Amino acid sequence: MRIYLIALLLVGHYTLAQHRVKNPLLKRTPETIWVDSLYNQMNLEERIGQLFMIAAYSNKDSVHENRIARLVKNYKIGGVIFFQGGPVKQANLTNRYQSLSKIPLFVGIDAEWGLAMRLDSVPRFPWNMTLGAIQNIDLITKVGDAYGLQSRRMGVHFNFAPVLDINTNPLNPIIGTRSFGEDKVNVTRRASALMRGIQRQGVFATGKHFPGHGDTAVDSHYTLPLVNFTKERMEDIEFYPYKKLFKDGLASVMVAHLQVPALEPRENYPSSLSYNIVTNVLQKELGFKGLIFTDALNMKGASNFKQPGDIDLEALLAGNDILLFAEDVPVAVEKICVAYQDSILTDERLETSVKKILKYKYKVGLDHYHPINTNNLFNDLNSLKDDALQYELYENAVTVIKNDKNILPIEKLQNERIAYVKLGDDNQSPFLETLKKYTEITEIQEQNTDTLLLKLKEFTKVIVGFHKADGAWKKHDFKQSEVATLEAIAKNNSVILDIFAKPYSLMAVKNLQNIDGIIVSYQNTDISQIVSAQLIFGAIEAKGKLPVSINKNFAVNTGLSTKKINRLGFTAPENVGMSSTILSKIDQVAQKAIDKKMTPGVQILVARHGKVVFQKSYGTHSYEKITNVKNDDIYDIASITKVAATLPNIMQLFDTNKLSADSKLGDMLPQLKNTNKASIDLKHLLTHSAGLQAWSPFYKSTLDEKGIPLEKYYKPTYSKDFSLQVAENLFIRNDYKDSILKFIGDSPLGESNKYKYSDFAFIILKNYLEHNSGKKLDKLSDEKFYSIIGMNNTLFNPLQKFDMSRIPPTENDNYFRHQTIQGYVHDMEAAMEGGIAGHAGLFSNSMDLAKIMQMYLQKGNYGNHEFFSEKTFDTFNKQIYADMRNRRGLGFDKPQLAGDSGPTCNCVSKNSFGHTGFTGTMAWADPDTEIIYIFLSNRTFPSAEVNNLSKQNIREDIQSIIQQSIFIRN
Repeated sequence: MRIYLIALLLVGHYTLAQHRVKNPLLKRTPETIWVDSLYNQMNLEERIGQLFMIAAYSNKDSVHENRIARLVKNYKIGGVIFFQGGPVKQANLTNRYQSLSKIPLFVGIDAEWGLAMRLDSVPRFPWNMTLGAIQNIDLITKVGDAYGLQSRRMGVHFNFAPVLDINTNPLNPIIGTRSFGEDKVNVTRRASALMRGIQRQGVFATGKHFPGHGDTAVDSHYTLPLVNFTKERMEDIEFYPYKKLFKDGLASVMVAHLQVPALEPRENYPSSLSYNIVTNVLQKELGFKGLIFTDALNMKGASNFKQPGDIDLEALLAGNDILLFAEDVPVAVEKICVAYQDSILTDERLETSVKKILKYKYKVGLDHYHPINTNNLFNDLNSLKDDALQYELYENAVTVIKNDKNILPIEKLQNERIAYVKLGDDNQSPFLETLKKYTEITEIQEQNTDTLLLKLKEFTKVIVGFHKADGAWKKHDFKQSEVATLEAIAKNNSVILDIFAKPYSLMAVKNLQNIDGIIVSYQNTDISQIVSAQLIFGAIEAKGKLPVSINKNFAVNTGLSTKKINRLGFTAPENVGMSSTILSKIDQVAQKAIDKKMTPGVQILVARHGKVVFQKSYGTHSYEKITNVKNDDIYDIASITKVAATLPNIMQLFDTNKLSADSKLGDMLPQLKNTNKASIDLKHLLTHSAGLQAWSPFYKSTLDEKGIPLEKYYKPTYSKDFSLQVAENLFIRNDYKDSILKFIGDSPLGESNKYKYSDFAFIILKNYLEHNSGKKLDKLSDEKFYSIIGMNNTLFNPLQKFDMSRIPPTENDNYFRHQTIQGYVHDMEAAMEGGIAGHAGLFSNSMDLAKIMQMYLQKGNYGNHEFFSEKTFDTFNKQIYADMRNRRGLGFDKPQLAGDSGPTCNCVSKNSFGHTGFTGTMAWADPDTEIIYIFLSNRTFPSAEVNNLSKQNIREDIQSIIQQSIFIRN
């Protein structure tokens, strides 16, 4: 057979050469010169070979690879289409196959949502239906850019996208979420935008599946679907996007295997094989001049019709240029050769397709082919810009379709008790973790519906997440048992339903009226979950619109706007003008601190423009390395208590004119009226310029000569008179705190107007706040700030609420309490006040501290709640005694003055503010760059004696990296 085939090819080559007619009037361009020259050098075998694009995989064995290599070499194949595998392996195979081909190969890939549709280790972009919800068309073009850049880097010339099918059948088993939606205009706008992005990166886009696969009930991979519409309907709906994209410069079209009686009267005749559809309709009536691909010829919608070889010939005669995924190339080549010899395939027909193929090879630069450079391939394909784009896409796609009683966003956190219930069978962790970053969320896991409803009675709102795996989009429907559970919850509770699945999944829920809020998040990716949680709490607004209808309940283009309130959100650094690459250097500094035993573990957070862009934990709770530090672990934040508890309460009183900068301590606190502290005013107190002592080791006077707590002052168990817990099994007498205040009142004063940092100031202010309000500082702070802001991990005496496993230890105390201090405040004086003091005692994590620092950045407002005025914040943030070498604001620490040492990297603005803590903590914000930086550690464990963390400038070095990462300054 091989000898017979070669003879036919040689005869055919001679015949072609004799009958070719050249038109001297055709304009000669570099393109036509290259195409004609190459075509004239080709024999029949090479010309026929150009018609085939064969399927290749980079995840198969050498048998498959060698078979593809033989087809390329022996049958002069024109191209390969890659399917599943990995990027580096595919690149190497592309280089190998290209090296075997005399004429450079076309390389195609079916990557409708980016290379991740086929390859591992690359970013997975949203489905087309998710993109269909986005109203900002420029974002779709950016997606196309990303596809094009990915493809070009991989040596791919055709991306078989966009899908132009208009999915008017919700039960379509093969298109579904691959479509941009059911509205022809919406689909066309998005498809055109995607095409523009792909093609402006030098890669050809392929519109599919002509003449229209959107309203089919069966899968053409397995059988031949029927499209039983009039031609007029198809011209109005199915052809609409093709007409527009042809005008916009679409390079190629893929023809589907469909039965379309209005266009092809022969019964069960696939559209891909129909001359009337491919030539008369597509090329002549619609005027398409680009390359035409068949859909894969191994699909049953086509292969059931004819045998291998016959089907390829039929497709070529119908007018297709490239035969995709032929089942048997040798047989197909032989069939085409025989048809040529028998004049069934004419010279003109063959020349038309082959020259068109060569023309597109020239357009894509294959006249100067270069192998793929695999150096840095992984990093190039995993662009940081793509990560940032994913956040933008989901922020614009997530759609609110029901918002009764304005349940979205949830605003007044202090009035809510919120439960979360999961439905579906896929992962919900990013969603739940992000929800918990806003307020306290209780996950209820209960199979029995009656028990579940009983547990939910105590909650004001229930968030129900429906989570289905992206890879199983055909199985996204609710189970009947899930529908029953959902409807039962909604009948008894105020419910927000969030669908992390295709929109059509909602069709199974017949009773939607009792559900107050419905969000369609489309996919169950990590980013979609993070973004959707932000929407629920108002960090972003809802922008998406439904790309399809859901029964009669929600029409296409339904999409409600929701309010954006100024709470922290989450995004990629590049979206706020910062570099992920530079921020990653924080890892090295943090690890250095751990490796050199400056601290066992670290929590670090960076936010900018109201978005958290970096939140990581390092190391362990102790050097025994038993418990890894997690982002929600709670640290003793030491002196940050001053600005996170005491100061905001003072600022609020100042804002309501209950205090002024000139308020005197004698007037504020009766116990100080007849002391030398009486005339100290608030501004000197808050700027550490009142002449107060730095501190006093109060605990020492309560110990015996061996350093053991005296029974006079301490008891091992709680009692009415000994109710203030200092540590485990250690309670101090209630009245000792009065002795502390008396000691401070009686203590001598140093030089006034001279900066000297003192804990006494905030010990005094705590006493004032409690005297003024009649409430303990912990209750006051929670009521006035934490419960409103959603700082549900910030509190004094954390063991009253949290398990010790979430709280890193701070010291092995061998001088006072004689035990490991874990869950009790490290500061000795604060411990003697029962863990509640104005200068120390607060426990928190990086996320909660970021919230209060963001409130300060927003000058007293967070979550649309005004805690105090902008004027008040500006007053407290000002350095009023800088001329006396005092860097402090009113309560806030500030950057060091020129020539001085201080808390910052000397690279932040003079408007920045914050505080550091003895346990190795730092909270800092800069209004000029809108950056928040939180650093938490337990550097005092096991011993607080040597502060290498400070000596080695670890916190400052990280702050410097943060500043270096900024590439957009506004």
